[in-house]
Amino acid sequence: MNIGDIRHDYGKFKLDEKSIAKDPFVQFKIWFDDAVAADYKDPNAMAVSTVDAHGRPSSRIVLLKGFDQNGFVFYTNYESQKGSELSVNNFASILFFWDKHERQIRIDGKVEKTSTEESDKYFQSRPYTSRIGAWASEQSSVLKSRFTLMRKVAKLIVKYPTHVPLPPFWGGYRLVPDKFEFWQGRESRLHDRFKYKLDNGIWTIDRLSP
Repeated sequence: MNIGDIRHDYGKFKLDEKSIAKDPFVQFKIWFDDAVAADYKDPNAMAVSTVDAHGRPSSRIVLLKGFDQNGFVFYTNYESQKGSELSVNNFASILFFWDKHERQIRIDGKVEKTSTEESDKYFQSRPYTSRIGAWASEQSSVLKSRFTLMRKVAKLIVKYPTHVPLPPFWGGYRLVPDKFEFWQGRESRLHDRFKYKLDNGIWTIDRLSP
């Protein structure tokens, strides 16, 4: 099969000036609720893109764990590659794609750490094994073998048989948006694209060429 021949036409839905919400957070919730109702395996999966000190970008899939007017929250190891890159460049971009609805949302902005209290509240809500895993994994570092990792897990289970404290190197990030783009697939690649941009505290909306 020729990869260039793989294509699908879109056209299930549309997005126009009359239907789009004036507030990008409201529009995001409408589409996110649609994705949840459509029974995606991980409707909160998003690509997080960061840039290192040399301008080299990297992306990975992370799960969104909360959002409101203050921003979009995810959790990770602060010493991971993404954490290291955010420490030198706190601008990032997140991307959602829901193929059943032929939609994607791009959100750009600055990233800040959540408070220790907020991070701990979420950490304690995780399954016990996930909390142990957060301590065991030196995320993004070279691992000699899986056995090495599992031996470390076993030791931590003995050390923390019930309560697992929040690791000092683990917690939340909140992306505070200054730009959104909502993309709705349409026929003949003539997609609907709308950009929200924050200007002096006011969200402006522009339709973009597909």
